[in-house]
Amino acid sequence: MERKKKKVDYEALNSRLMQIPKMDIASARDLLDIGIRDVFELEGRSPESLFEKIKKTNPRTDPKRIWSIRMAVYFAENKNNLDPTKLHPWAWKETSHA
Repeated sequence: MERKKKKVDYEALNSRLMQIPKMDIASARDLLDIGIRDVFELEGRSPESLFEKIKKTNPRTDPKRIWSIRMAVYFAENKNNLDPTKLHPWAWKETSHA
């Protein structure tokens, strides 16, 4: 039996968005699909409005993906003063960090 090769999204994997700690490839792909190519482009953006754009381009997007988007915006806006406890997507289940 021949094993099927796993398809790898090299564009997302090699994107500058992967500089964000704990960023998963699927979330990076979602951001690329809506035109976000670099971390600085997330500064001042609303995670919820970004997620709405993502859902329009891919309606089957996992609702938990908002956690990664919130974390990415936090990272972009706080690069010089990061709280390590906020650098995990699960830390963004609630929006109380904002």
